[in-house]
Amino acid sequence: MITVPRIVIAGTHSGCGKTMVAGGIMAALTARGLKVQPFKVGPDFIDPSHHTKICRRISRNLDPFMMGEEGCSDTFIRATLGADIAVIEGVMGLFDGLDGSDLASTAHVARILQAPVILVVDAKGMSRSVHALIDGYRRYDPTVVFSGVIFNRMGSPRHRSMIESSLAIPAFGYVPRTDDLTVESRHLGLKMAYEAGNIGKFGRVIEESCDLDVLVAAANQAPPMKKTIPAGKHNKQKGSKIGIALDEAFCFYYRDNLDQLSRAGAKLVFFSPLHDRLPDVDAVYLGGGYPELHLADLESSPCTRDLNCAAERGMPLYAECGGLMYLTKEIQADKTYRMCGVLPSTAEMTRQVQALGYVKGTGTGNISFIPLSLGVTGHEFHYSRLDPDTDARYAINLSRGKGIIDGKDGLVSQKTLGCYTHAYFTTAFAKKFVESATLFSKS
Repeated sequence: MITVPRIVIAGTHSGCGKTMVAGGIMAALTARGLKVQPFKVGPDFIDPSHHTKICRRISRNLDPFMMGEEGCSDTFIRATLGADIAVIEGVMGLFDGLDGSDLASTAHVARILQAPVILVVDAKGMSRSVHALIDGYRRYDPTVVFSGVIFNRMGSPRHRSMIESSLAIPAFGYVPRTDDLTVESRHLGLKMAYEAGNIGKFGRVIEESCDLDVLVAAANQAPPMKKTIPAGKHNKQKGSKIGIALDEAFCFYYRDNLDQLSRAGAKLVFFSPLHDRLPDVDAVYLGGGYPELHLADLESSPCTRDLNCAAERGMPLYAECGGLMYLTKEIQADKTYRMCGVLPSTAEMTRQVQALGYVKGTGTGNISFIPLSLGVTGHEFHYSRLDPDTDARYAINLSRGKGIIDGKDGLVSQKTLGCYTHAYFTTAFAKKFVESATLFSKS
Protein backbone atom coordinates (compact mmCIF):
# COMPACT_ATOMS: atom_id res chain seq x y z
CA MET A 1 0.00 0.00 0.00
CA ILE A 2 1.35 3.42 -1.04
CA THR A 3 0.36 6.22 1.34
CA VAL A 4 2.38 9.22 0.15
CA PRO A 5 0.36 12.47 0.40
CA ARG A 6 -0.34 13.90 -3.06
CA ILE A 7 -2.11 16.81 -4.69
CA VAL A 8 -2.80 17.79 -8.30
CA ILE A 9 -2.50 21.45 -9.27
CA ALA A 10 -4.84 21.78 -12.24
CA GLY A 11 -5.89 24.76 -14.34
CA THR A 12 -9.05 25.96 -16.01
CA HIS A 13 -7.04 26.47 -19.21
CA SER A 14 -3.52 26.97 -20.52
CA GLY A 15 -2.24 30.37 -19.43
CA CYS A 16 -4.18 30.57 -16.16
CA GLY A 17 -0.94 30.57 -14.18
CA LYS A 18 -0.85 26.97 -12.94
CA THR A 19 2.86 26.54 -13.76
CA MET A 20 3.83 29.50 -11.57
CA VAL A 21 1.41 28.44 -8.83
CA ALA A 22 2.51 24.79 -8.90
CA GLY A 23 6.18 25.79 -8.91
CA GLY A 24 5.57 28.26 -6.12
CA ILE A 25 3.86 25.59 -4.02
CA MET A 26 6.80 23.24 -4.59
CA ALA A 27 9.24 25.99 -3.58
CA ALA A 28 7.28 26.99 -0.47
CA LEU A 29 6.91 23.39 0.75
CA THR A 30 10.59 22.70 0.07
CA ALA A 31 11.53 25.83 2.03
CA ARG A 32 9.57 24.40 4.96
CA GLY A 33 11.86 21.37 4.92
CA LEU A 34 9.56 18.90 3.16
CA LYS A 35 10.92 16.45 0.59
CA VAL A 36 8.69 17.35 -2.36
CA GLN A 37 8.50 14.96 -5.31
CA PRO A 38 7.38 16.88 -8.41
CA PHE A 39 5.52 15.54 -11.45
CA LYS A 40 4.19 16.99 -14.70
CA VAL A 41 1.20 15.66 -16.58
CA GLY A 42 1.87 15.28 -20.31
CA PRO A 43 4.90 15.19 -22.63
CA ASP A 44 6.65 18.29 -21.31
CA PHE A 45 10.41 18.78 -20.89
CA ILE A 46 10.58 22.43 -19.80
CA ASP A 47 8.31 22.59 -16.74
CA PRO A 48 10.01 19.52 -15.22
CA SER A 49 13.37 21.27 -15.51
CA HIS A 50 12.00 24.01 -13.24
CA HIS A 51 10.47 21.48 -10.84
CA THR A 52 13.77 19.63 -10.54
CA LYS A 53 15.69 22.79 -9.79
CA ILE A 54 13.15 23.89 -7.18
CA CYS A 55 12.69 20.57 -5.35
CA ARG A 56 16.15 19.09 -5.90
CA ARG A 57 14.38 15.85 -6.82
CA ILE A 58 14.02 14.81 -10.46
CA SER A 59 10.58 15.68 -11.84
CA ARG A 60 8.84 12.91 -13.75
CA ASN A 61 6.28 12.96 -16.54
CA LEU A 62 2.94 11.21 -16.11
CA ASP A 63 1.26 10.55 -19.46
CA PRO A 64 -1.27 7.73 -19.90
CA PHE A 65 -1.07 7.91 -23.71
CA MET A 66 2.66 7.27 -23.80
CA MET A 67 3.05 5.24 -20.61
CA GLY A 68 -0.31 3.58 -20.06
CA GLU A 69 -2.13 3.77 -16.73
CA GLU A 70 0.09 1.09 -15.19
CA GLY A 71 3.19 2.97 -16.32
CA CYS A 72 1.95 6.16 -14.63
CA SER A 73 1.37 4.30 -11.37
CA ASP A 74 4.75 2.57 -11.50
CA THR A 75 6.63 5.81 -12.20
CA PHE A 76 4.77 7.57 -9.39
CA ILE A 77 5.55 4.82 -6.89
CA ARG A 78 9.24 4.59 -7.79
CA ALA A 79 9.74 8.36 -7.74
CA THR A 80 7.98 9.01 -4.43
CA LEU A 81 10.17 6.69 -2.36
CA GLY A 82 11.47 8.81 0.51
CA ALA A 83 9.26 11.81 -0.34
CA ASP A 84 7.04 13.62 2.15
CA ILE A 85 4.55 14.85 -0.43
CA ALA A 86 3.98 14.69 -4.19
CA VAL A 87 2.89 17.77 -6.15
CA ILE A 88 1.60 17.06 -9.65
CA GLU A 89 1.30 19.94 -12.12
CA GLY A 90 -1.45 19.42 -14.68
CA VAL A 91 -1.50 20.13 -18.40
CA MET A 92 -3.79 22.55 -20.29
CA GLY A 93 -7.28 22.66 -18.75
CA LEU A 94 -8.29 20.00 -16.23
CA PHE A 95 -10.39 17.96 -18.67
CA ASP A 96 -8.38 18.50 -21.87
CA GLY A 97 -7.22 15.16 -23.24
CA LEU A 98 -6.32 13.52 -26.53
CA ASP A 99 -8.49 14.71 -29.44
CA GLY A 100 -11.13 16.17 -27.13
CA SER A 101 -11.34 13.00 -25.04
CA ASP A 102 -10.46 12.29 -21.42
CA LEU A 103 -7.37 10.23 -22.34
CA ALA A 104 -4.15 11.70 -20.92
CA SER A 105 -5.96 14.65 -19.35
CA THR A 106 -5.08 15.99 -15.92
CA ALA A 107 -8.35 14.54 -14.65
CA HIS A 108 -7.35 11.12 -16.03
CA VAL A 109 -4.05 11.20 -14.13
CA ALA A 110 -5.77 12.41 -10.95
CA ARG A 111 -8.07 9.38 -11.08
CA ILE A 112 -5.17 6.98 -11.71
CA LEU A 113 -3.34 8.33 -8.66
CA GLN A 114 -6.52 8.82 -6.58
CA ALA A 115 -5.23 12.32 -5.96
CA PRO A 116 -7.34 15.31 -4.90
CA VAL A 117 -7.33 18.35 -7.18
CA ILE A 118 -6.82 22.03 -6.51
CA LEU A 119 -8.10 24.17 -9.39
CA VAL A 120 -6.13 27.29 -10.33
CA VAL A 121 -8.53 29.97 -11.57
CA ASP A 122 -7.44 33.14 -13.32
CA ALA A 123 -9.64 35.71 -11.59
CA LYS A 124 -8.44 38.69 -13.60
CA GLY A 125 -11.44 40.62 -14.93
CA MET A 126 -14.00 38.60 -12.91
CA SER A 127 -15.65 38.73 -9.52
CA ARG A 128 -18.90 36.82 -8.86
CA SER A 129 -18.80 35.20 -12.33
CA VAL A 130 -15.82 33.13 -11.26
CA HIS A 131 -18.12 30.94 -9.17
CA ALA A 132 -20.17 29.92 -12.19
CA LEU A 133 -16.93 28.79 -13.83
CA ILE A 134 -15.87 26.81 -10.76
CA ASP A 135 -19.31 25.24 -10.40
CA GLY A 136 -19.12 23.96 -13.98
CA TYR A 137 -15.74 22.31 -13.33
CA ARG A 138 -16.97 20.71 -10.10
CA ARG A 139 -20.08 19.23 -11.71
CA TYR A 140 -18.58 18.13 -15.03
CA ASP A 141 -16.96 14.92 -13.75
CA PRO A 142 -18.06 13.64 -10.32
CA THR A 143 -15.18 11.12 -10.27
CA VAL A 144 -12.66 13.93 -9.80
CA VAL A 145 -12.13 14.82 -6.15
CA PHE A 146 -12.02 18.61 -5.77
CA SER A 147 -10.36 19.88 -2.61
CA GLY A 148 -10.59 23.57 -3.43
CA VAL A 149 -9.38 26.44 -5.57
CA ILE A 150 -6.56 28.93 -5.76
CA PHE A 151 -7.52 32.28 -7.24
CA ASN A 152 -4.71 33.72 -9.33
CA ARG A 153 -3.97 37.26 -10.55
CA MET A 154 -6.01 38.99 -7.86
CA GLY A 155 -6.13 42.74 -8.33
CA SER A 156 -6.79 44.14 -4.85
CA PRO A 157 -8.25 43.39 -1.39
CA ARG A 158 -11.61 44.64 -2.70
CA HIS A 159 -11.39 42.15 -5.58
CA ARG A 160 -10.89 39.38 -3.03
CA SER A 161 -13.83 40.48 -0.88
CA MET A 162 -16.18 40.44 -3.91
CA ILE A 163 -15.18 36.83 -4.63
CA GLU A 164 -15.27 35.67 -1.01
CA SER A 165 -18.84 36.88 -0.54
CA SER A 166 -20.20 34.07 -2.75
CA LEU A 167 -17.62 31.36 -2.05
CA ALA A 168 -19.03 27.81 -2.17
CA ILE A 169 -15.79 25.78 -2.18
CA PRO A 170 -12.70 26.05 0.03
CA ALA A 171 -10.23 28.68 -1.19
CA PHE A 172 -6.62 27.69 -0.57
CA GLY A 173 -5.28 31.05 -1.63
CA TYR A 174 -5.66 34.39 -3.34
CA VAL A 175 -2.50 35.03 -5.36
CA PRO A 176 -1.87 38.64 -6.37
CA ARG A 177 -0.73 39.74 -9.78
CA THR A 178 3.07 39.61 -9.89
CA ASP A 179 4.10 40.97 -13.27
CA ASP A 180 7.71 41.26 -12.11
CA LEU A 181 7.94 37.49 -11.55
CA THR A 182 7.52 36.00 -14.99
CA VAL A 183 9.48 33.50 -17.07
CA GLU A 184 10.34 34.42 -20.62
CA SER A 185 9.22 32.15 -23.45
CA ARG A 186 10.57 31.12 -26.82
CA HIS A 187 9.19 29.06 -29.71
CA LEU A 188 8.98 25.76 -27.76
CA GLY A 189 7.66 27.27 -24.51
CA LEU A 190 9.18 28.71 -21.36
CA LYS A 191 12.92 29.08 -21.05
CA MET A 192 14.68 26.20 -19.31
CA ALA A 193 15.37 26.29 -15.56
CA TYR A 194 19.09 26.99 -15.98
CA GLU A 195 18.18 30.17 -17.89
CA ALA A 196 15.41 31.51 -15.63
CA GLY A 197 14.70 30.92 -11.95
CA ASN A 198 11.62 33.06 -11.30
CA ILE A 199 9.28 30.14 -10.74
CA GLY A 200 11.22 29.19 -7.63
CA LYS A 201 11.11 32.79 -6.42
CA PHE A 202 7.31 32.56 -6.59
CA GLY A 203 7.45 30.40 -3.45
CA ARG A 204 7.56 33.52 -1.29
CA VAL A 205 4.36 34.78 -2.93
CA ILE A 206 2.63 31.44 -2.36
CA GLU A 207 3.76 31.33 1.29
CA GLU A 208 2.22 34.77 1.84
CA SER A 209 -1.00 34.30 -0.14
CA CYS A 210 -1.94 30.62 0.29
CA ASP A 211 -2.79 28.40 3.26
CA LEU A 212 -0.15 25.71 2.88
CA ASP A 213 -1.21 23.89 6.06
CA VAL A 214 -4.67 23.31 4.61
CA LEU A 215 -3.11 22.29 1.27
CA VAL A 216 -0.93 19.67 2.97
CA ALA A 217 -3.97 18.45 4.90
CA ALA A 218 -5.82 18.01 1.60
CA ALA A 219 -2.89 16.05 0.16
CA ASN A 220 -3.04 13.79 3.21
CA GLN A 221 -6.65 12.93 2.34
CA ALA A 222 -5.50 10.93 -0.69
CA PRO A 223 -6.35 7.27 0.00
CA PRO A 224 -3.70 4.52 0.01
CA MET A 225 -2.87 3.23 -3.45
CA LYS A 226 -3.32 -0.52 -3.66
CA LYS A 227 -0.02 -1.00 -5.43
CA THR A 228 3.34 -2.46 -4.59
CA ILE A 229 6.72 -1.03 -5.48
CA PRO A 230 7.56 -2.23 -9.04
CA ALA A 231 10.09 -5.04 -9.03
CA GLY A 232 12.33 -3.22 -11.50
CA LYS A 233 14.39 -6.03 -12.97
CA HIS A 234 17.75 -4.32 -13.02
CA ASN A 235 20.52 -5.79 -15.12
CA LYS A 236 23.60 -5.24 -12.98
CA GLN A 237 25.95 -6.19 -15.80
CA LYS A 238 26.98 -2.82 -17.16
CA GLY A 239 28.82 -4.15 -20.17
CA SER A 240 28.15 -1.18 -22.46
CA LYS A 241 28.49 2.59 -22.12
CA ILE A 242 25.91 4.89 -23.69
CA GLY A 243 26.80 8.54 -24.15
CA ILE A 244 23.98 10.95 -23.31
CA ALA A 245 24.29 14.40 -24.91
CA LEU A 246 23.39 16.94 -22.26
CA ASP A 247 24.07 20.67 -22.51
CA GLU A 248 22.42 23.94 -23.60
CA ALA A 249 21.67 22.53 -27.06
CA PHE A 250 20.45 19.04 -26.07
CA CYS A 251 18.40 18.94 -22.90
CA PHE A 252 15.03 17.26 -23.61
CA TYR A 253 14.92 13.84 -21.94
CA TYR A 254 12.30 11.84 -20.10
CA ARG A 255 14.11 10.64 -17.00
CA ASP A 256 12.27 7.32 -17.26
CA ASN A 257 14.04 6.74 -20.61
CA LEU A 258 17.44 7.08 -18.98
CA ASP A 259 16.35 4.78 -16.16
CA GLN A 260 15.19 2.20 -18.71
CA LEU A 261 18.64 2.19 -20.31
CA SER A 262 20.28 1.77 -16.91
CA ARG A 263 17.96 -1.08 -15.97
CA ALA A 264 18.80 -2.73 -19.30
CA GLY A 265 22.45 -2.80 -18.25
CA ALA A 266 23.99 0.36 -19.69
CA LYS A 267 26.33 2.75 -17.94
CA LEU A 268 25.30 6.29 -18.82
CA VAL A 269 28.08 8.74 -19.70
CA PHE A 270 26.95 12.37 -19.96
CA PHE A 271 28.77 14.72 -22.30
CA SER A 272 28.35 18.02 -24.13
CA PRO A 273 28.52 18.12 -27.95
CA LEU A 274 29.10 21.86 -27.56
CA HIS A 275 32.06 21.63 -25.20
CA ASP A 276 33.44 18.06 -25.16
CA ARG A 277 34.94 15.50 -27.45
CA LEU A 278 32.88 12.34 -27.89
CA PRO A 279 33.77 10.18 -24.88
CA ASP A 280 34.75 6.51 -24.97
CA VAL A 281 31.28 4.98 -25.38
CA ASP A 282 29.58 2.19 -27.30
CA ALA A 283 26.45 4.09 -28.37
CA VAL A 284 25.04 7.63 -28.22
CA TYR A 285 21.62 9.05 -27.37
CA LEU A 286 21.07 12.63 -28.61
CA GLY A 287 17.91 14.17 -27.20
CA GLY A 288 16.03 17.20 -28.40
CA GLY A 289 16.54 20.77 -27.28
CA TYR A 290 17.74 23.95 -28.95
CA PRO A 291 20.54 23.20 -31.43
CA GLU A 292 19.20 26.07 -33.56
CA LEU A 293 20.44 28.51 -30.90
CA HIS A 294 24.00 27.14 -31.06
CA LEU A 295 24.58 26.34 -34.72
CA ALA A 296 27.90 28.15 -35.14
CA ASP A 297 29.35 26.43 -32.06
CA LEU A 298 28.05 23.03 -33.13
CA GLU A 299 29.48 23.49 -36.62
CA SER A 300 32.96 24.15 -35.19
CA SER A 301 32.79 21.62 -32.36
CA PRO A 302 35.21 18.65 -32.58
CA CYS A 303 32.36 16.44 -31.33
CA THR A 304 30.51 17.07 -34.60
CA ARG A 305 33.32 15.38 -36.50
CA ASP A 306 33.68 12.70 -33.81
CA LEU A 307 30.07 11.65 -34.27
CA ASN A 308 30.55 11.35 -38.03
CA CYS A 309 33.56 9.08 -37.47
CA ALA A 310 31.68 7.02 -34.87
CA ALA A 311 28.78 6.49 -37.24
CA GLU A 312 31.19 5.41 -39.99
CA ARG A 313 32.58 2.79 -37.60
CA GLY A 314 29.06 1.43 -37.06
CA MET A 315 28.43 2.82 -33.58
CA PRO A 316 24.67 2.87 -32.74
CA LEU A 317 23.41 6.46 -32.62
CA TYR A 318 19.85 7.33 -31.64
CA ALA A 319 18.61 10.93 -31.96
CA GLU A 320 15.34 12.78 -31.39
CA CYS A 321 14.17 16.08 -32.92
CA GLY A 322 17.04 18.51 -32.22
CA GLY A 323 19.41 15.55 -32.16
CA LEU A 324 17.99 14.40 -35.50
CA MET A 325 18.70 17.81 -37.04
CA TYR A 326 22.25 17.78 -35.67
CA LEU A 327 22.98 14.46 -37.39
CA THR A 328 21.89 15.72 -40.84
CA LYS A 329 24.25 17.21 -43.41
CA GLU A 330 23.34 20.84 -42.73
CA ILE A 331 20.83 23.14 -41.05
CA GLN A 332 19.53 26.23 -42.83
CA ALA A 333 18.69 29.08 -40.45
CA ASP A 334 20.00 32.64 -40.87
CA LYS A 335 22.60 30.92 -43.06
CA THR A 336 23.65 27.36 -43.75
CA TYR A 337 25.61 25.50 -41.07
CA ARG A 338 27.41 22.21 -41.64
CA MET A 339 26.41 19.50 -39.18
CA CYS A 340 27.45 15.88 -38.57
CA GLY A 341 26.61 14.60 -42.05
CA VAL A 342 25.51 11.21 -40.73
CA LEU A 343 21.89 11.12 -41.92
CA PRO A 344 20.95 11.57 -45.61
CA SER A 345 19.02 14.82 -45.28
CA THR A 346 19.25 18.56 -44.81
CA ALA A 347 17.23 20.51 -42.23
CA GLU A 348 15.65 23.95 -42.29
CA MET A 349 14.34 26.10 -39.47
CA THR A 350 10.86 27.56 -40.08
CA ARG A 351 8.81 30.39 -38.60
CA GLN A 352 5.71 28.24 -38.16
CA VAL A 353 5.24 25.09 -36.13
CA GLN A 354 5.53 22.05 -38.40
CA ALA A 355 4.12 19.36 -36.12
CA LEU A 356 2.57 19.24 -32.66
CA GLY A 357 0.90 16.28 -30.98
CA TYR A 358 1.07 12.68 -29.93
CA VAL A 359 2.74 10.05 -32.10
CA LYS A 360 2.12 6.33 -32.46
CA GLY A 361 3.81 3.93 -34.83
CA THR A 362 5.44 0.56 -35.41
CA GLY A 363 8.88 -0.54 -36.51
CA THR A 364 9.62 -1.39 -40.14
CA GLY A 365 12.59 -3.64 -39.36
CA ASN A 366 15.08 -1.30 -41.04
CA ILE A 367 17.27 -1.05 -37.92
CA SER A 368 18.02 -3.61 -35.23
CA PHE A 369 16.92 -1.67 -32.16
CA ILE A 370 13.45 -0.96 -33.59
CA PRO A 371 12.55 -4.38 -35.01
CA LEU A 372 9.55 -5.14 -37.17
CA SER A 373 6.23 -4.26 -35.49
CA LEU A 374 7.77 -2.90 -32.26
CA GLY A 375 5.36 -0.28 -30.94
CA VAL A 376 6.48 3.33 -30.51
CA THR A 377 4.59 6.09 -28.67
CA GLY A 378 5.69 9.65 -28.06
CA HIS A 379 5.20 13.27 -28.96
CA GLU A 380 6.38 15.67 -31.66
CA PHE A 381 6.77 19.47 -31.54
CA HIS A 382 9.14 21.32 -33.83
CA TYR A 383 9.72 24.41 -35.94
CA SER A 384 11.85 22.73 -38.58
CA ARG A 385 11.52 20.44 -41.56
CA LEU A 386 13.78 17.94 -43.27
CA ASP A 387 14.51 17.37 -46.93
CA PRO A 388 15.67 13.73 -47.04
CA ASP A 389 17.43 12.13 -49.99
CA THR A 390 15.04 10.37 -52.36
CA ASP A 391 16.39 6.92 -51.44
CA ALA A 392 16.20 7.50 -47.67
CA ARG A 393 15.05 4.62 -45.47
CA TYR A 394 12.83 4.87 -42.40
CA ALA A 395 12.47 2.77 -39.26
CA ILE A 396 8.94 3.71 -38.16
CA ASN A 397 5.57 3.80 -39.91
CA LEU A 398 3.21 6.15 -38.08
CA SER A 399 -0.49 5.52 -37.52
CA ARG A 400 -0.65 8.86 -35.74
CA GLY A 401 1.57 11.91 -36.19
CA LYS A 402 3.44 13.59 -39.03
CA GLY A 403 7.00 12.31 -38.60
CA ILE A 404 9.67 13.30 -41.09
CA ILE A 405 7.67 12.83 -44.29
CA ASP A 406 4.37 11.22 -45.28
CA GLY A 407 3.81 9.49 -41.94
CA LYS A 408 7.31 8.01 -41.88
CA ASP A 409 9.75 8.64 -39.06
CA GLY A 410 13.12 7.34 -37.98
CA LEU A 411 15.61 8.20 -40.73
CA VAL A 412 18.18 5.40 -40.98
CA SER A 413 21.83 5.26 -42.02
CA GLN A 414 24.01 2.30 -40.99
CA LYS A 415 23.40 1.95 -37.21
CA THR A 416 22.12 5.53 -36.85
CA LEU A 417 18.46 6.41 -36.30
CA GLY A 418 17.02 9.93 -36.13
CA CYS A 419 13.36 10.68 -35.30
CA TYR A 420 11.22 13.75 -34.91
CA THR A 421 9.34 11.70 -32.29
CA HIS A 422 10.33 12.18 -28.67
CA ALA A 423 9.64 8.56 -27.77
CA TYR A 424 8.77 7.16 -24.38
CA PHE A 425 11.02 4.11 -24.16
CA THR A 426 9.57 0.67 -23.70
CA THR A 427 11.55 -2.00 -21.92
CA ALA A 428 11.87 -3.80 -25.27
CA PHE A 429 13.39 -0.77 -27.01
CA ALA A 430 15.84 -0.06 -24.19
CA LYS A 431 16.96 -3.70 -24.21
CA LYS A 432 17.47 -3.69 -27.99
CA PHE A 433 19.44 -0.43 -27.94
CA VAL A 434 21.69 -1.65 -25.14
CA GLU A 435 22.19 -4.94 -26.99
CA SER A 436 23.28 -2.97 -30.07
CA ALA A 437 25.77 -1.05 -27.94
CA THR A 438 27.11 -4.28 -26.45
CA LEU A 439 27.57 -5.83 -29.90
CA PHE A 440 29.48 -2.74 -31.04
CA SER A 441 31.72 -2.86 -27.97
CA LYS A 442 32.72 -6.41 -28.92
CA SER A 443 33.32 -5.65 -32.59
